[in-house]
Amino acid sequence: MFFINTHAQFTNVLVGAQNDPEEVSIAINKFNTNEMAAGANISNSYYSADGGQTWNQNNLTSTFGVWGDPCLFIDTAGDFYFIHLSFPASGNWIDRIVCQKSTNAGQTYNNGSYMGLNGAKAQDKAWAAVDFKSNTWRNHIYVTWTQFDDYGSSLSTDSSVILFSKSSDAGSTWSVPQRLNTVAGDCIDSDNTVEGAVPCTGPNGEVYVSWAGPLGLLFDKSTDGGATWLNNDIFVSTMPGGWNYAISGLDRANGLPITACDVSGGPHHGTIYINWSDQRNGSTDTDVWLVKSTDGGLTWTPPARVNDDAPGKQQFLTWMTIDQVTGYLYFTYYDRRNYNGDTTDVYMACSKDGGNTFTNYLVSQTPFVPDVSTFFGDYINIDAHNNVVRPIWMRMDNGALSVYTALVDGNVLAIQDPARDFVPFALSQNNPNPFNENTMISYALTSSQEITLTIYDILGTRVAVLIDDKETEAGEHQYILNKNEWNLTPGIYVYSLRCENRVISKKLVLY
Repeated sequence: MFFINTHAQFTNVLVGAQNDPEEVSIAINKFNTNEMAAGANISNSYYSADGGQTWNQNNLTSTFGVWGDPCLFIDTAGDFYFIHLSFPASGNWIDRIVCQKSTNAGQTYNNGSYMGLNGAKAQDKAWAAVDFKSNTWRNHIYVTWTQFDDYGSSLSTDSSVILFSKSSDAGSTWSVPQRLNTVAGDCIDSDNTVEGAVPCTGPNGEVYVSWAGPLGLLFDKSTDGGATWLNNDIFVSTMPGGWNYAISGLDRANGLPITACDVSGGPHHGTIYINWSDQRNGSTDTDVWLVKSTDGGLTWTPPARVNDDAPGKQQFLTWMTIDQVTGYLYFTYYDRRNYNGDTTDVYMACSKDGGNTFTNYLVSQTPFVPDVSTFFGDYINIDAHNNVVRPIWMRMDNGALSVYTALVDGNVLAIQDPARDFVPFALSQNNPNPFNENTMISYALTSSQEITLTIYDILGTRVAVLIDDKETEAGEHQYILNKNEWNLTPGIYVYSLRCENRVISKKLVLY
């Protein structure tokens, strides 16, 4: 049996389930948080105009080809960008990094521009950051990625390096790539390959980036908008077990780093953070880690463990973001603390004190079990702005992949009681709400239960019993409520799910 933590339970929303989506990215418009865009391999593009409550899906196209590894972000004008790998009809597989721009909130994207084209060399795993703060380099876009001489080659003459390029004209053109790392990696795409370069910007236009490779976790920085970088990379931490580790049920997994800097103007303004996961505590005890620097990356704290469970369980595929209004750090990752075996939840962690302490929250409404025969992807993602927090992840049910987000309110999260209070079921907000003809009520059970689903009017009078003491199997369920079937008139109602003498209620509005 598994349990749902009601103190850490958030409405889950299906983003998309078509085209085997995995490796996900999400971006919130900082100027209108109702607008969000997301992406998933290979060419799945999503957008929402209602804060992530509903999503629309398109197929991203470009003459340069679209070959996955999505990275979504916005610029200072509120325009969305979708960076991905290439596979052009007249070129080579992943021969460049492509950047497509949307000026209509992610509904459509232009054909795009590109960077990094270098013959037949492979350009892989790019990520981007935008300067929102400095006057000199404001709205400059910075991108880092890995270049392989020959992807997958084991020859000692083939190597991998970290490259950097920038755009000062909103993604129209890109600078000639610069190599950042001093020590090259191999081309096998494993522990001795240099991978996972995620850039961020500082309060005065600094550009920071870290990556993983044969020397562990390394860091580099530029203080002049990416024109020059350190002569020698700064060592941050070992990564025992390497960045490419094994997780049961997955065909591969990694602990690649994410770099972020607090530019909120709060008490931790200017602090740089690096988040990753590794197996320093053993191959069956993968953990999520955080280090920070308060001196521009010159020195780093010892790793702090983000997941707060007892030792011995798996936490993996982490991502981190900072709400640059509140300065809160948010993490999301897969978590198996509640089970034995491959059954998997999605958790979040929040730190409100600059990474000194962490509160963990269960995010997914029901767990899932991955299938090693299906490629699951290399990363999940999270974005946050002004207490609007949206993690995004893949799940797998009966071998089929889907993408979900959760509607997390940082205002509520900040005051939640983290004490564990487990109940065997969860009830989501109906969608749409308000509604006119039909609305869907979703609920999840941890085991087979007798349930009752009831509608009350605003005065507390029972007006409909949708499900009456019915034995219902474990899993996720939906009930389509039709106003005509139950003679409901416009107004405010409450729907309640009863299970094992416990009740959860939510409000719905019919117009």
